[in-house]
Amino acid sequence: MRSELEPINGHSIPVIGLGTMKLEGKECENTVRKAIKIGYRHIDTAVIYENESAVGNAIKGFEREKLFITTKVWKDMLEFGDFKQSVEKSLKKLGTSYIDLLLIHRPNPDIPLKESAKAMNQLIKEEKVRNIGVSNFNLSQLKNIQDLTEHPIITNQVKYHVGMDHSKLLEYCQENSLLLTAYSPLARGKLVEKEILQNLGEKYEKTPGQIALKWLIQQENVITVPRATSKAHMQENLLLFNWKLEKKDMSKLSSINIDT
Repeated sequence: MRSELEPINGHSIPVIGLGTMKLEGKECENTVRKAIKIGYRHIDTAVIYENESAVGNAIKGFEREKLFITTKVWKDMLEFGDFKQSVEKSLKKLGTSYIDLLLIHRPNPDIPLKESAKAMNQLIKEEKVRNIGVSNFNLSQLKNIQDLTEHPIITNQVKYHVGMDHSKLLEYCQENSLLLTAYSPLARGKLVEKEILQNLGEKYEKTPGQIALKWLIQQENVITVPRATSKAHMQENLLLFNWKLEKKDMSKLSSINIDT
């Protein structure tokens, strides 16, 4: 299994990224820098996380073209002018001339999606954004935004982990060359306590967290952005590509329900 996938327009995207939600200031800066040194290339941030400046400081000194930076526009800035203003601020805070992947963080029923789509199209034309996508969109909303953009939506980032059923959304993504990006892939640490993951960890000589992440990325068109701050956990999250879960174990994990 490859550690990178090719989106529709040709820019490769690392399958494992670093989530930065709830990381701020020096902790965020040090975590991101440490992650890049370990081998991470995909860093996921957002305006609402209030850590874009910290991420920008962390990526200084590294070769920009080798990094894949994702950020998100919050739901109160989705009108055309506000959207563009938000992205300009993100670019300044990140200290970069372009964003690899720009997402609408959440849909806003009070602002027509055509406003955001128009801004996204313009930002790609201005070469300030390379790829566009959405986050926390249901299937109907996803189809709607696809009809409004000149450039392909490459991903929908949603909460997804063992015990959650996103089969309809995932099937649509797989059939339409879209990536499903899983955030909170370990249910904020709750999954590692589950007996089924501990038992499978013993079987494969992996940690419960590695089993949970492997279940995600072994599915077609699924990538993930787990948050990790310790070097040990970061390294664990990258060691997912030279082994596979057996089909019966994938099915077992897909069929369970976990209250998280």
